[in-house]
Amino acid sequence: MTELLTSADVNKTNLDRLKVNFCGLNLQSPIVLLSGCVGFGEEYTRVVGFSNQDVGAVCLKGITAKPRLGNNPHRVYETPAGMLNAIGLQNPGVDYVIKHILPELDFSETYYIANVSGATLEEYVEVTRRFDNSSISAIEINISCPNVKEGGVIFGNDPNMSARVVEACRKVTSKPLITKLSPNQTSIEENARRCLEAGTNAFAVINTLTGMSIDIENRAPVLGNIQGGLSGPAIKPIALLKVYQVYQVCKNHNVPIIGQGGITSARDALEFLIAGATTIGIGTALFYDPLICPKINAGIIGYMEKHGFTHIDQITGNLHSGEITC
Repeated sequence: MTELLTSADVNKTNLDRLKVNFCGLNLQSPIVLLSGCVGFGEEYTRVVGFSNQDVGAVCLKGITAKPRLGNNPHRVYETPAGMLNAIGLQNPGVDYVIKHILPELDFSETYYIANVSGATLEEYVEVTRRFDNSSISAIEINISCPNVKEGGVIFGNDPNMSARVVEACRKVTSKPLITKLSPNQTSIEENARRCLEAGTNAFAVINTLTGMSIDIENRAPVLGNIQGGLSGPAIKPIALLKVYQVYQVCKNHNVPIIGQGGITSARDALEFLIAGATTIGIGTALFYDPLICPKINAGIIGYMEKHGFTHIDQITGNLHSGEITC
C-alpha cells in the first residue's frame, strides 16, 4: 500500500474530510466502537490519548430487560487470527443502565448507541421502548448474538422473524434503528431486504460467526457455553463479502452500513468502505491496541490524498467490478 499519514500529520482540515452523516447523526469520524468491546463507553473514553475526533460513535454492550449473569466460564479464548467469546450478554438490565450509567456518560464527546438484546419479541420491544425517552442517539437491534441459548441467533437467522422484531421495535421508537445482521444464515440479502421493508434505518454487518474450540487433553469444550462468537482478522473476508451483498440491497435506499469484522488497519477499513460501508466498526483490534483509531483515520486520509478524494463519502461503494458469479 502507499505510504500512509501518521497521526501527527493529521490536522483539523484533514479530519473534516472524515465526517460522516449516519442516520442524521453527524459523526466526527467514520469509526464506530463495537458493542461488547468497550463496556458501557466510560471505560474507553478514560484511556489516555482518547479524542472525540477519532471516534464517531460508541455502541454500548448488549442490554436486556432484566439483569443477566451471562454464561459460565471460560468465556473468552484466543484463536489463530481472532478470538472466541461467549460472554452471554452479561449486563445489569435496562433500568440500571438508564438510571445510573447514561447520566455518567459525556454525550458532548461522542454519540452513544444502545445495543438491545432479548430472548423474546416482547423483550426487544420493551427495551427499545425504554431507550426511546433516553439520551441515547440510536438503537442497535442485536438479533444475531451467537453465544446465548435463546433469542438472538434464532431471530437473526430467519428473515421473517428478523423483520417481525424490526417492525415491532420501529413502532415504539423514533430514534434511528440499526439492525445487526448475522453471517450465520442462508441469505443475508433477503434478511436485509425484509428488515428494510420493516423499517430499519441502517445495518451493522456482520455479527460474529459461530465457532468452538476443544481442549484435547480433557476432551472437552474450552468455552463453558460450548459455542461462541468468532471475531478478529480470521473473519474479515467473510464480513467483507456480506457488506458488499447487503450494500446491493441498500444502495438505492440511502440506508447506511456499519462495516465490521476483523478490521485492524486502514487498509482493512478502506476495503469495507469500497465494498459499501458508510462507517467502520472496530472491536477485537481494541484489545491489543486501544489507540488504533487515530492510526486508521490517518491511513484513510493518506489514501484519499493519493487518489484525489476530497471526502470519505466518495469512497463508499466505489468498487469497480461486475456482478459476482459462482
